[in-house]
This record gives sequence, C-alpha cells and structure tokens, in this order.
Amino acid sequence: WGGSVLNLGTEKHRDKYFDGIDNLDYPGCFAMTELHHGSNVQGLQTTATFDPVTDEFIIDTPNDGAIKWWIGNAAVHGKFATVFAKLILPTHDSRKVSDMGVHAFIVPIRDLNTLQTLPGIEIHDCGHKVGLNGVDNGALRFRSVRIPRDNLLNRFGNVSQDGKYTSSLPTINKRFAAMLGELVGGRVGLAYASVGFLKISVTIAVRYSLLRQQFGPPEQPEVSILDYQSQQHKLMPMLASSYAFHFATQYLVQKYSEMKKMHDEQLVADVHALSAGLKAYVTSYTAKSLSTCREACGGHGYAAVNRLGSLRNDHDIFQTFEGDNTVLMQQVAADLLKQYKDKFQGGTLSVTWNYLRESMNTYLSQPNPIIARWESADHLRDPKFQLDAFRYRTSRLLQSVAARLRKHSKTLGTFGAWNRCLNHLLLLAESHTESVILAKFIEAVHNCPDASSRAALKLVCDLYALDHIWNDIGTYRNVDYVAPNKAKAIHKLTEYLCFQVKNIAGELVDGFDLPASVTRAPIAMQSEAYAQYTHHI
Repeated sequence: WGGSVLNLGTEKHRDKYFDGIDNLDYPGCFAMTELHHGSNVQGLQTTATFDPVTDEFIIDTPNDGAIKWWIGNAAVHGKFATVFAKLILPTHDSRKVSDMGVHAFIVPIRDLNTLQTLPGIEIHDCGHKVGLNGVDNGALRFRSVRIPRDNLLNRFGNVSQDGKYTSSLPTINKRFAAMLGELVGGRVGLAYASVGFLKISVTIAVRYSLLRQQFGPPEQPEVSILDYQSQQHKLMPMLASSYAFHFATQYLVQKYSEMKKMHDEQLVADVHALSAGLKAYVTSYTAKSLSTCREACGGHGYAAVNRLGSLRNDHDIFQTFEGDNTVLMQQVAADLLKQYKDKFQGGTLSVTWNYLRESMNTYLSQPNPIIARWESADHLRDPKFQLDAFRYRTSRLLQSVAARLRKHSKTLGTFGAWNRCLNHLLLLAESHTESVILAKFIEAVHNCPDASSRAALKLVCDLYALDHIWNDIGTYRNVDYVAPNKAKAIHKLTEYLCFQVKNIAGELVDGFDLPASVTRAPIAMQSEAYAQYTHHI
C-alpha cells in the first residue's frame, strides 16, 4: 500500500499520505487481485468511471468475478486501499466511453476514527488459510463508490477536470509495464525473505542432525545421523544453496537500490528480469527444502514447537504471491529471447546477460572432446569449468528454443508456439538464473578477505556447482559436453564434497548468525536441546 502510493503517485499524494503511512495512522491495502484474475492483471474487471459533472471517479465491482480477493489488511485493519481498476472515460462519439487500461486509485474503505466500513463498500474475511493466518486477507466489493479525481495515482497517466487523458507514455501497454515495473520491490523483498526461511530451516535440520545419534558399528557408540551419507545428500547441497542464494539476493538488493537512485533504463530492465528469476527460483527451491528438512528431522520435526511445519506453511504462498513463479519464469525467458534477438541485431546486452554476447559462439561450437574427458579434481573444482558448464547449458537452451519458436509460430501463431515450447522456456529461465547465482557465489569466494573462510566458502561453492551439474548430467551427456568417465568423476567428487562440507556444517550454520530468538526450535538449541524440548512439551 505504501509502496504503491510512493511509486505510482505524485507529490500531492506523498504530501497527503506519507506521514500517516509511515507512522501507521493510515494502514492500507494493495487491492489488485480479483476472484477471476490474478496473474493476468490486464484482465481485471473493476472499473473507475470518470464523472466530469462532479469531478469524481466512480469505483464499481461489475460482477462477482471482479470482487477484490486475498487483499492483505482488508479484513480488519485497512483504512485505505490502492484499487487497481480499468479507467473509463466518457467520449463524445458513438462509443460513449473509452477504456484507458488499468490504473491505480486511492479508495478510503473505513472511517479513520471508528473503523466502520464506509458506504458502498462490502468487506469479508477470506477465511482460514494454509499459513500466515496472522494476516487479515479480505475480499472487497464496491458499489458506486465515489472518490475525488485527485485520488488517481497519476505518475504515468492523468485526467483533467474536463475528462482529457494525458500521459508521457504513448500506449496502454507501455503505461501498464511502467506501472507494474514500479512494484518490483515486493519481489526483491520476497526473494531475500525466502532465503531467511531457508537459513532457519537448514540451521534447525543441521543442528538436530549433529545432535541426534542412531545406530553404529557393533559394540561401538551410536553415530550422529549427519554421518550417514543419505542425510548428507539431503542437507549439504541445501546448505550450499543457502550460501549461494545469500550472495545472489544480496546482489539483487544492491542492484535494486542502485536502480531506485539512478533510474537508468538498462538497469531497470536488468533488475526486473533478475528479481523475477530469483524470486521464482529461490522460493520454489525453499518450499521443497522445507519439506526435506521436516523429513530429515524425523518424528521430532513434526512437533509444532520445532517450527518446520509452520515455516513450511507460512512460506508456501511465496511461490504464488507477488507473481506466480511459473509466470515470472516466463518473463525471464521472454527477456532472454529479446536479448538474443538484440544480440544478432547488434544491440547492447544488459549487465547480467553479458556472458551471452561474450560466449554464445564459443558455447555453441562442438564441445572439445579432450576437455570432455578431463576428470581431475583440480579441473572439476575450477570455477571456469563450472561456470562454463552452466552457461553452455543456458546458451544451448536459448538457441534451441528460439529455433523451435520460429518453426512453430508459422503454424500455431505466437501464443500457440509459446505454449508448445513452455516447458523448454521454463528450463531456459531456470538455467539462466542458476548461472547468475553461481557467478555471484564465485565472485563472493574470490572477494573473501580471510583465507580459511575463503577455503570453506570455496568448498561450499564447488558442492553447489557440481551438484547442479550432476543433477542435469543427462543434458551434458546428450551433447558429449561430458564424457562417461567425467560424469562418474563428477558424481564421486560431489559425494566427497558433501562429506567435507558435513565436517564444517555446524560452523557454516553458525555463520548465518541467527539468534536463538529467531531460530526458536528446541531441537536446534546449542545446549540441552532435548531438555528444552521436553520442557516445552
């Protein structure tokens, strides 16, 4: 709500609302999603019709499908809503009205003092959810609610008193893109927050796995369950990913901050695609990992007090709010294809995509049969080999999907061709995002000033890279990028690195520096964990 007023409004809105938003006198909500439309924002049906006689907009919910749904803060506390609606202007021709596309409007929904619902507005709670039940998600219906013309958030488009529309952007699509582009901060925040969930759950699972002892050699003491290869296989790549995501999302926040200061067009495009890719990739990975951590902690992981269930449920929605992950990954793929096209028309590439320009030709020539057979640990742990492998896969996927889209669009049209290639496009976006994450991790290792910390980070980075290569070994084998002996060596080294990372796993989770008040799970306490657990129960 606050971000929408600041980013989509102009000075008059900031003057009127900023202090109240900042000190929480004006709690509000962001009313975009409707019962029938979530991802397809241009399909929203709520209308805001301008009445030149009274100089007001009339906000209407034309049918049940247009009820605003899942609106956070609406059910109990919101006093205002930023309502996204189609702007309808009267015309003096046979059409009678003109639809100017989706715009944002400030609509008061409750009395500022009594919190009573205002006339023409109907509010309901959306009911019990899988998680995040502390958030009062609600449904909003508007029946001819009148608001002053000044309540249009008019940074990208304005309406004068006589109903004339003006904008610095020439088309509905351009205005729509600019409006949504300003809301990218939510994705940046979610990617970063999701890493927080991952760090907490990995910390709980690793500390418990170091504490818990089960079985052992005959007549010998029982061993820690983290000594079992199967437990290492579950948790060590996840621990490596937590570190990888930490550096990648830190980079994203830094880029976002630069973007807000500089407003450079190239940087804006880069942050949009990067935030979409990282939000989708990180939250999907974390959602799966939370279930794995629960399972890795056995029966005690199922106790509510040990938090893995509530973390999993609260995080689950991260995959679909602020942009559905499958839709966001398609945005990344579309951007890659645009960059690919620009490259062959001599255009410049934005920062994150530079490697495509530098190396497309190298990556798409036949793999070197000699290098394909190299299997020494030094070679496999060389960051150049790792990053080349990730980028080779991305370049290959990009070239092949571009060719498929070209072929299918002749018979199926653009939409049909896109749908025919959709899984291929999602793989491309995922592969590119992984390349960016690895590049940032390698950079962080290189820049680490302390030698022993750098060695530990290098170990974790190698595990992250080689585990990903091994998980998609079929792709590399199919094109002879990796010979059979090399594939075997990668698998063997990945298992060895899991074992090596296990030896410093306690220190690595301590490195997250999470206070006990944040971790909170008794089984993750560093002293007397069982005693604290039984005490809680």
